[in-house]
Amino acid sequence: MTKKSAEPKKFSFGPRRGMYYEISDILKSGLPLDDKELSLFEKMDLIYRTLCGILYNFVPTSGHPGGSISSGRFVESVIYKTADYDISNPRDDRNDMVVYAAGHKAMGLYAMYALRNELVRAFMPELLPDVIDRLRFEDLLGFRRNPTNNLPLFVKFKSKALDGHPTPGTPFVKVATGASGVGVPSSFGLALGALDYFGNATPKVNVVEGEGGMTPGRVHEAFAAASAMRLYNIIIHIDFNQASIDSNRVCRDGDLKGDYVQWDPAELAYLHDFNVIYVDDGKDFQKVLAAQKFAHTLDNKMPTAIVYRTIKGWKYGIEGKGSHGAGHKFCSPEYYAYIETFEKEFGVKFPRYEEKPTDVLKNEFGASVPNFDGDWKQVQIEKVFYDVLMTVRKVIEDNKDFKHFAELVNDSKKRLQKLDRKPRTDKPNLENLYTDKSISEKEIPEELGLKPGSTTTIRAALGSSLGILNKKTKGAFFGVAADLLGSTSVNLLGESFHSGYFDAVDNPDSRILSIGGICEDAIGATMAGLGAFGKNIGASSSYGAFISAMEHTAARLHGIGEQAKVEHYGGRYNTWILINAHAGLKTGEDGPTHADPQCLQLLQGNFPKGVLITLTPWEPGEVWSLLIAGLKKHPAVLSPFVTRPNEKIADRAAMNLAPATEAVTGIYKLRAADSKKKIDASIVLQESGVAIEFIYKVLPKLDKDGYNVEVYYISSSELFDLLPAEEQQKIFPVSVAEKAMGITGFTLPTMYRWITSPYGRERILHPFRKGHYLGSGNAESVLKEAGLDGPAMYKEVLDFIKNQK
Repeated sequence: MTKKSAEPKKFSFGPRRGMYYEISDILKSGLPLDDKELSLFEKMDLIYRTLCGILYNFVPTSGHPGGSISSGRFVESVIYKTADYDISNPRDDRNDMVVYAAGHKAMGLYAMYALRNELVRAFMPELLPDVIDRLRFEDLLGFRRNPTNNLPLFVKFKSKALDGHPTPGTPFVKVATGASGVGVPSSFGLALGALDYFGNATPKVNVVEGEGGMTPGRVHEAFAAASAMRLYNIIIHIDFNQASIDSNRVCRDGDLKGDYVQWDPAELAYLHDFNVIYVDDGKDFQKVLAAQKFAHTLDNKMPTAIVYRTIKGWKYGIEGKGSHGAGHKFCSPEYYAYIETFEKEFGVKFPRYEEKPTDVLKNEFGASVPNFDGDWKQVQIEKVFYDVLMTVRKVIEDNKDFKHFAELVNDSKKRLQKLDRKPRTDKPNLENLYTDKSISEKEIPEELGLKPGSTTTIRAALGSSLGILNKKTKGAFFGVAADLLGSTSVNLLGESFHSGYFDAVDNPDSRILSIGGICEDAIGATMAGLGAFGKNIGASSSYGAFISAMEHTAARLHGIGEQAKVEHYGGRYNTWILINAHAGLKTGEDGPTHADPQCLQLLQGNFPKGVLITLTPWEPGEVWSLLIAGLKKHPAVLSPFVTRPNEKIADRAAMNLAPATEAVTGIYKLRAADSKKKIDASIVLQESGVAIEFIYKVLPKLDKDGYNVEVYYISSSELFDLLPAEEQQKIFPVSVAEKAMGITGFTLPTMYRWITSPYGRERILHPFRKGHYLGSGNAESVLKEAGLDGPAMYKEVLDFIKNQK
């Protein structure tokens, strides 16, 4: 008997809170622009597109003209029509935000913001802030230029050095973006911070991304989080042009297979329960603006995605993937053909570049820049670049109808004033962390219950410490883990607040977040964005073996962004706490895939001074003091390393050990030698597992056998680095490093700065000393395999003492 084959069923999504709309239905209620205003927008967009081509021309082989052009019309609609912000105060937390998650569109961002500034400068200059908070045409001379650039006009106008991808050194830019999908979750983190601080009066966060930028996994994780948390202040504007660096069909297109993915952006957003508005022609201002205005009317408290079908490199002369990171050659016939449209429309002629010999250039420019010692050809190129920009400036000044855009910017300011956004009455107060005198690294709160001889975990001490801080700051801390809330004890951060996961509508008082599940990538970037908004500190947690690598990119971008902000505007870094939980060999039951000693090396020493601080407490009693000391240094990233097992809280007085509060110097003398006797050895310990083994099993035996040793512990190399050089030398003299022996539960390179003699370095004990990854088993067995158990360490120390020179 022949079996009948099963008939395929049509699959459909289950119930959605998000709604799907198409622009054809929305337009039935009328067009948002009259003919005159539409004509003005068309002309303004021509100026913008021309600026993109000019920027690429004068900084050749740099920038991304295609996506900058294809996204232009929907960004123009946002900044002139639908966003509420005050151009005179870019740092006002009440402003609606525009975040270029697609950081490669930086060329577009700079052209867009400089053009807006120029339109306001020409017709309503009283609206503009001081130069530091503006992006001028003169600043475009700094596009992709290093701050050390010495070209004369860059120096004369004090132009901003505009990074290749956006950073907060640029006005109206809140976060650094551009690295493999980090921009979307960091943007969503900004939205979370704004929602938590302002509540129903929240600013909107307009996110700019393309379908290619939605392919990274962390973006999918972030979309899941945004709908789970109901971040309804998000409007993500998707530039669906189907072109990436290598593909002209990123997504499935009808029946045609996508080169990379088999969804389109509308499907992906709808899958994740976003409201979705599909615009079939993102070049049509009427459709673009109608979609945006409609998005602002949605009140179902879900995030919204507007998907615009566009053409990358539209009217540039190179379309599709060819315009992604490339463009016309410098002052080529193709470039001149491109700018000709502008010339014909406005009846002007742009200056042309004509190459001249060096001696002619010196004669021409030498008097104005007598001390210039660089490439004179670049001086000429910069001058032509500037003259081209001044041609655009004159066109704007001569066309009085363009005053309309200055008036639109002023209307945006008036709308913001009318909204009168105020923080919610029970808003978090992060400043308490820095001003409350009861929060001191010198006084460990009794409520932590850290009594000598009692038992707890280092991770629990951290979670409980964060919980105390959360109460004192009225909920300024959020906690999140990769499906490991209780396992890593970060759940203790939120114990005094509403239970369950944060939901901006149904559970806004919870301090525990759900970000996609086992999703370290999005978790880190979202916490970076949350921190960047400046009203909260997010604490992300997972196995150190995973999180140190998976959140490294987000940590680096957060550090870059915070440093750029502080360098340009002053202030301090906004902190995110990256918890490396279950760190070290004592997670041995999970095997070498999880009990990895490499995590510290990925972070320590890999960031500029003060940007990232690691904490490596060896017992629960050190946690509070190190945490407070670290937070009060205002790093961009604070990264504690905590272990999983229960540990005894050391009775330091009985054991003749230094108080736990001394850990705040980063390295400290944990146990002094007898000053009346010759010191037999200086031992430098790092990491909880080996320190506990040494303190409880090796040190007593050395004492009993008559060896006089001094013991140092490394609790934070970065806190030590922040001390004055004189104090560093006093705490840990160079002479000690030249004769000491090191023992670490992390990797060998993390000990090199502390152990400097060839003999000492030969004798460093570390997990990979035997040349292989360690096996599975309980903590004691893994330490024994590594030669880091008590008896093995004792033997190695004796051998070190006997053979030292």
